[in-house]
Amino acid sequence: MFHNGKKEERTYAIIGLGRFGYALAMELAGEGAELLVLDKDEEKVREIREVTENAFVVNGYDKKTLEETGIQNCDVAVVCIGEKMDISILMTLNLVSIGVPKVIAKATSSEHGEILRKLGAEVVYPERDMAIRLAHRLESDKVLDYIQLSKKVNISKFIVPDKLIGKSVQEADLRRRFSLNIIAIENNDNVNQNVMPDYIFQNGDVLFVSGSVDDFNRMLDWMEHR
Repeated sequence: MFHNGKKEERTYAIIGLGRFGYALAMELAGEGAELLVLDKDEEKVREIREVTENAFVVNGYDKKTLEETGIQNCDVAVVCIGEKMDISILMTLNLVSIGVPKVIAKATSSEHGEILRKLGAEVVYPERDMAIRLAHRLESDKVLDYIQLSKKVNISKFIVPDKLIGKSVQEADLRRRFSLNIIAIENNDNVNQNVMPDYIFQNGDVLFVSGSVDDFNRMLDWMEHR
């Protein structure tokens, strides 16, 4: 049974070792997080035991079985069983009802996500979010990455366009033109998080900006227009 003996550190439960759950568990383990992992597949559980001793084979996801693993002692539980909607919904309901402080659930459709949200879970759409990020990277050869934080707030990472090189942040005025805020500029592994209005853009600059999808797309159009 899992006990959270380090209350100053967050502890995580991962339910389901599909591609998303396995990758998430490995990433958290790499960060040194304390993990509890549950899955019905004995081979997958055996593999994940290389990074956490708190990995258990479970034959059901009812309240009693969950409580026997000690999952209620975790700070965050992530339901990674998006493909089986009925199990995902039941699992989310049970985790919320046994008192896990924060439940995050993977959804495969907007309807699935709406149900999970009404049950009290924070909802994620891994496949959709990855598709959005890839689409924005393909849309312009200057876009390096794209992270959607919400429907209105996004962070984009891109190579400074040629038309900005030699101009100052104030002259570029991305906030007025496109309602985008520069949050950092990276060059040769040096990251400037306190960007001043008189900063002059130079070759090799990588910009991190925040704003809406529409505003970012307007800037992409402007960047591509010679």
